[in-house]
Amino acid sequence: MKGVLLVNLGSPESPTAKDVKPYLDEFLMDRFVIDVPYLLRALLVRGIILQTRPKKSAAAYAKIWWKEGSPLVVISQRMQKKVQGLVDIPVALAMRYGTITILKGLQELKDKGVTEVMLFPLYPQHAMASTTTILVLAEELRQKHFPEMKFTIVPAFYNKPGYIKALANSIKKHLDTFEYDHLLFSYHGIPKRHIRKTDITKSHCKIDRTCCNTPSPAHEFCYSHQCYETTKQVVKLLGIPEGKYSQTFQSRLAGDKWLTPYTDVEVNKMPEKGIKKLAVVTPAFVSDCLETLEEIAMEANHEFKENGGEEFMAIPCMNDGDEWCETVADWIKDFQNK
Repeated sequence: MKGVLLVNLGSPESPTAKDVKPYLDEFLMDRFVIDVPYLLRALLVRGIILQTRPKKSAAAYAKIWWKEGSPLVVISQRMQKKVQGLVDIPVALAMRYGTITILKGLQELKDKGVTEVMLFPLYPQHAMASTTTILVLAEELRQKHFPEMKFTIVPAFYNKPGYIKALANSIKKHLDTFEYDHLLFSYHGIPKRHIRKTDITKSHCKIDRTCCNTPSPAHEFCYSHQCYETTKQVVKLLGIPEGKYSQTFQSRLAGDKWLTPYTDVEVNKMPEKGIKKLAVVTPAFVSDCLETLEEIAMEANHEFKENGGEEFMAIPCMNDGDEWCETVADWIKDFQNK
């Protein structure tokens, strides 16, 4: 029997430092997130970051928290429910971090008689710190607890026609109500070394944008290429002219060389370039979360206006939109019929 496990990032249990701290510990101690030797990672995370970060992060979560709970979790649950209503095999939901664990999700499917799982990381573009960590943990859990299970992995879907069409239509719906000067595609940032580490050719990635446009097997796992390709295909579908859009990367941590240009730096410069009405979309996420609701819709909005901008639109993620859920259901039906 076949089933599906949708996997998203996760969330603390509440917007309090007490609950944010263990969540951040699990997240930042992940060897695919901060990819340095364990002792150095423990010193950095537990000796430095967790001494101050939980309180700051809790304050940020408190600004975006819903009555029902974490927006990311609530939206993911709504999506799972809607997708389940469109297919006739079990669809479970799990998070990489937090209490809605992958182990619980796999157990839920096993209890329903599932022996073949469509493992579906909800990340359009492949990255070590998102996709890889889900796949590695899921395989470890399968070997330990569910050796009879078989996995079918959903690869990065950054360029799949159904995803591009659903994303473009979601963006268009909001742009139709907003006379924008510029559309910014803001993707979550990652350290440049992660790009090199995922280069299966060990020689293609130069991280200078030229390699992103040169065909290579490395692109199967190259986050940078996949982000630029998503942008390219969406603007083509929407007919947005060159010069009216750009791409940046957000959420960097200090001390590393991360993908550039940086969202906050570019947003702050835009008003002086004559961009007074800015729309921002965040295609690295399918569900709204801290990085979209607080970092973009609140912080970037405030900074843009502080620097002379007039109007700002944070375009919501696809969330549990009908077209996106129908697209996911179509992919599940393809898996079911194989």
